Amino acid sequence: MARKQTPDFEQSLSELQTLVERLESGTLSLEESLGAFEQGIRLTRDCQAALSQAEQKVQLLLGEGENLRRVPFSSEEPSA
Repeated sequence: MARKQTPDFEQSLSELQTLVERLESGTLSLEESLGAFEQGIRLTRDCQAALSQAEQKVQLLLGEGENLRRVPFSSEEPSA
């Protein structure tokens, strides 16, 4: 099932990026811009939901039940 969610997330993210580029181009009419904005909001919510589900799965994998602890993510290497 996780395999199915990944393409949906990637596809939504790609569509969102395309919408942003179209909106930034300034070539859309007001009505088209509003429609694109609405679609972008839906895609953003879909992406947030997918990321939230992924985060929950990672948390379950890192700990079991009551022993679950949150660890902040950092892209920097820890200092020695």
